[in-house]
Amino acid sequence: MTSVSGAARAFWVTEPGRGEIRTVPVPDVGPDEVLVRTRCTAVSRGTEALVFRGEVPESEHLTMRAPFQEGEFPGPVKYGYLAVGDVEQGPPGLLGRTVFCLHPHQSRFVVPADAVTPVPDDVPPGRAVLAGTVETAVNAVWDAAPLVGDRIAVVGAGMVGASVAAVLAGIPGARVELVDTDPVRAPVAEALGVGFAAPQDAAGDCDLVVHASATGAGLARSLELLAPEGEVIELSWYGTRRIELALGGAFHSRRLAVRASQVGTVAPRRARRGYADRMKLALRLLADPRFDVLIDRECRLEELPEMMAGETTGEPRGLGIRVLYGDS
Repeated sequence: MTSVSGAARAFWVTEPGRGEIRTVPVPDVGPDEVLVRTRCTAVSRGTEALVFRGEVPESEHLTMRAPFQEGEFPGPVKYGYLAVGDVEQGPPGLLGRTVFCLHPHQSRFVVPADAVTPVPDDVPPGRAVLAGTVETAVNAVWDAAPLVGDRIAVVGAGMVGASVAAVLAGIPGARVELVDTDPVRAPVAEALGVGFAAPQDAAGDCDLVVHASATGAGLARSLELLAPEGEVIELSWYGTRRIELALGGAFHSRRLAVRASQVGTVAPRRARRGYADRMKLALRLLADPRFDVLIDRECRLEELPEMMAGETTGEPRGLGIRVLYGDS
């Protein structure tokens, strides 16, 4: 039996459309483990909204498990994977360090020491919470393999799409345009150093389009923006929703392609780069203050159930939510 040395507060989805804060036990710290006191977490809106609504397909229950998830879909389940905190107990090399971990929303937690990544001194903890999202963006860019001077569109200016655009902005000579139906996202694109357009105004003849809007209309428009033999990299996760896509006409005559970028599997051409290496790269990229624009709302942990309920209404929402923690 695992001995327990304390308690923590954690966010649970109790049933589709409903969440609550629960008191949970914190086990004693074993060899090669760390006790982390959480500073902040972030909500990965697309995936966590699907989890909150109970829309994870039964066939994907195993694939969609978060690293330290408790419970099962559709609920009760403790889910999430963007956490930053301070190591209170653990190996000397980590003791007192601020670290990132793929852990659900919880005020204190114990995990293996190799599950945390130290946050560089030049990356504020509140920005470091984006490390998992930026790692997803890095893997998407590895899948896309853009070339110098490519004409690129990113359709969908949520946290993931905006992160991809930020990474692509560093490709020399590339034309990068962030495409979204919400004009409020234009200042986000400007802050990231890329162009912005509504779907109907987006520049075509693209060598590459990254799709992250999680809508059928967005995927259809992504194909329309491609030059002959261009490719769409599909980052959206649709859950149980089905979309319709017309693949006649230009799809064949122009030899277009759609390819999935799987978050949990690193791009084959970079398979030698393990999780720890990829996470260190993501955190190095987060030294850039441009990424601050990806978090535009904050709430306390106790407010998260109400905040998540608001995310399921279908109304246009902001980009990222940072969840703040006090003493646990």
